[in-house]
Amino acid sequence: MSHPSSALHRRHVIAAAAASVVLAACGSSDHDVDPQTQPATARLAVLSTTDLHFNVRSYDYFKLAEDKSYGFERTATLVRAARKEFPNTLLVDNGDTIQGTALADYEAVVKTIPCTQQLSMYKAMGALGFDAGTLGNHEFNYGLPFLNQVLGGGMDVEGVDAKQKCSGNGYATVLSNVYSSKSKKPLVQPYTILERTVVAKDKDGKDVKLPIKIGVIGFTTPGIMNWDKRYLENKVYTQGAVEAAQQYLPELKKNGAQIVVALLHGGLDGTAYSATMENPGLHLSKVPGIDAMVMGHQHGVFPDTAATPAFTLTGVDNKAGTVNGVPAVMASSWGKALGVIQLSLKWDGKAWSVDKTASKSELRNIQSGKDAAGKAVYVDADATIAPLIEPQHQAAITYVKTPIGTTDFRMSTLFADVGDPGAIQLVNQAQRDYVAAYIQSNLPQYKDLPVLSVSAPFKSGFQGAADYTDVAAGSLSISSAADLYLYPNTVYAVKVNGGDIKDWLEAAAKRFNQIDPAKTGEQQLISTFPGYNFDMFTTPDVQYQIDVTQPVGSRIKNLTYLGKPIEAAKEFVIATNNYRATSGKSFIPKLDGSSTIWASPDANRDVVIDYVKKNASITRNTNGNAKSWKFTQVATAGDVVFSSGAGALSVAQAAGLANVTLLAADDGSGKGTSKYKLDLSK
Repeated sequence: MSHPSSALHRRHVIAAAAASVVLAACGSSDHDVDPQTQPATARLAVLSTTDLHFNVRSYDYFKLAEDKSYGFERTATLVRAARKEFPNTLLVDNGDTIQGTALADYEAVVKTIPCTQQLSMYKAMGALGFDAGTLGNHEFNYGLPFLNQVLGGGMDVEGVDAKQKCSGNGYATVLSNVYSSKSKKPLVQPYTILERTVVAKDKDGKDVKLPIKIGVIGFTTPGIMNWDKRYLENKVYTQGAVEAAQQYLPELKKNGAQIVVALLHGGLDGTAYSATMENPGLHLSKVPGIDAMVMGHQHGVFPDTAATPAFTLTGVDNKAGTVNGVPAVMASSWGKALGVIQLSLKWDGKAWSVDKTASKSELRNIQSGKDAAGKAVYVDADATIAPLIEPQHQAAITYVKTPIGTTDFRMSTLFADVGDPGAIQLVNQAQRDYVAAYIQSNLPQYKDLPVLSVSAPFKSGFQGAADYTDVAAGSLSISSAADLYLYPNTVYAVKVNGGDIKDWLEAAAKRFNQIDPAKTGEQQLISTFPGYNFDMFTTPDVQYQIDVTQPVGSRIKNLTYLGKPIEAAKEFVIATNNYRATSGKSFIPKLDGSSTIWASPDANRDVVIDYVKKNASITRNTNGNAKSWKFTQVATAGDVVFSSGAGALSVAQAAGLANVTLLAADDGSGKGTSKYKLDLSK
């Protein structure tokens, strides 16, 4: 648990916040008393990060530019401020920490970091002295040997050197619901008990120092068994979060934990509990013994102070910041916010307990406000972070600048929602060719089936004006290809029929609200359905229309393959990604893994990079002009509107979208986006 060459985690000893100690005892008193003699009260602030995704710096490796809207170096500023504010703090991380940027890929795959060196993400976190953390699903993206190395070694699992001793991450890693198939024991320790000292107030209001034992237990999503099947199958197995909690919480209490903090790499879902559910927070919170719950994975916020909060389930109280009475937080993603749970503690002379009704949950955002012009203002970056990783940061920049081809057009998702295939067709072409070649060489039983590909606009404005794939005409680099395919998914091939394809597209068309042609007021085209789920074809071979005046499930019209209506029973192979192939049951039931005919080991991003290397001259005519779908024409009484990047109308025009016009340079969302009109009659 100790950080190499430091005393950040000395048991029973608390240093001042200025010394970067996790549980800071600011101030001392000569009124120290025997802790057994009288009652006392204290406040413990549980500080949490989640889904950092290796965003150490406020830097976009795709755009090769600073982006102040995210980054751990800014979260670190919030941590230091909280430590000055609260005499007692605990700092924890909730997973999805080691993957997500080009720097992460560089250190994991391109030039694998040596055993003697910490990952840059962990090195930066070490400057803040984290107490504990759990693992997210993306911790498994690079395989178990790499995970074993970066956590310091000791995993007793097939294919891993359990004797390996490496630098590690510098804090206690806990995970209770993933087991080694070899040992039948948890892959890492299921929980830890941190022995600390807190500054409390006695009945006279004077400071006293008292010992405390804090239990920290971790849970991740069982979806890892599908998403990283190639690395994990027959090597590990999972348990449901509720079952794991029921197993280990009594043990934690028996071993002396007086309060328990649950780190759940999962969020909130109102459906009935199952041991494989992705977001079991609502159910985990009901397990007796949990005093605070840190959530994540969904990249959402809780508590949510918006007028219309994202989570409005029974038992979820955004005002109180509780889930079934348990103080809880979900601190967005990429270091955009710090979760703060203030636990009200009571000492009865023998042990601590938590007064949940007097506890408080909140998020502290790195966006500190807006300037006079309405532009977002962010807290300053902690100046100690960047120098720690500067050599690796520069190496990653050099890596992503490596030229691999050229393009004669701007490849963008700015108008992917309304029909521009410019940034998606290349991905589909790369996936399709990759799968088709493999089938011809290795899967003769499928060699006569048509091979198609679907992909989606992974960056479609959810995070604001900068959240679009946008590759300029000219030289294509590795960073360009990484921008075209954001996630470290792997290519999967599934076998479906024509009926499935229609249902798949119907599900994807949930991207749109139902438009009433007779309504005279403005109607928003885009729904809350995520852009990364808007799967589409981009080939002349497949044609269809989307009728947004119809209800969900009845929108796909005139679906054809090679100019003829697709037969419901006709079989196809579809190239997609591991997430969709194994966790796409909401699209069609077959996307539960059972229809997968090939789970490739290669990342979609790498397949795109290889495709560009082989086809170095990318052109709009060949790689960005194939529109498989269009909206069914209909006249509307009022304007149909949507948001996209500012000053981007030329992109729509270059893509031949004559039915798009600019209505307002500022759409009023505060995200830096503009309002556009879509004329459905054209």
